[in-house]
Amino acid sequence: KTTGGSPTGATTWTFSAWLKRSSLDTGSSQKFFSAGSSSSDRTEFYFGTDGSFNIYRDVSSSAVNLASTRLFRDTSAWYHFVIQNNNGTVTVYVNNETVSLSSATLGTNKINNASTAHYIGQQVAGGQFYDGYMSHVAFVDGSVVAPTVFGETDSTSGIWKFKSPSATWGTNGVHLKFENSANLGLDSSGQTNNYTVNGNLKQSIDTPT
Repeated sequence: KTTGGSPTGATTWTFSAWLKRSSLDTGSSQKFFSAGSSSSDRTEFYFGTDGSFNIYRDVSSSAVNLASTRLFRDTSAWYHFVIQNNNGTVTVYVNNETVSLSSATLGTNKINNASTAHYIGQQVAGGQFYDGYMSHVAFVDGSVVAPTVFGETDSTSGIWKFKSPSATWGTNGVHLKFENSANLGLDSSGQTNNYTVNGNLKQSIDTPT
């Protein structure tokens, strides 16, 4: 999806996605969200080959990689990732717990820039595909949104579980439910920011609900 007009908040946004990994050793990093125009002009969220979560940014020959010390190698359960960007300062939550990164400073990046291509499940230049399940991929333009907007703790089991989000999405906001097998890129946020589907994607009933 290529963003249209000026974003509601170019430097303030929240990304949320429920992810369940299928394969850990694909021989390369697995990119699940990225934005940019080339390998030297991009911002990407990905799992490293060691299982760490990373945010990579390369803008105007200024590259930085923020890496987690925590590893995400469980292929039997869903991870709920929430990445908040507040004017270049990043906070990451997984299942409503803060995840420490090597740095919290992302600075200028390509996500939510006007007329910039955004990708789900691959890197900007193609390849390094995410291998696994995704559910309720959401992007809020112009607001830092808490994980509790997208999930909640089950009162009986204590497990973090999905909750249907209600948000002020902003111009480039998107909520992909993946509930229409004939149109998996359909945006349900009301902003009509539909994604173009590529590749051999399959709908599954294995969801965080």
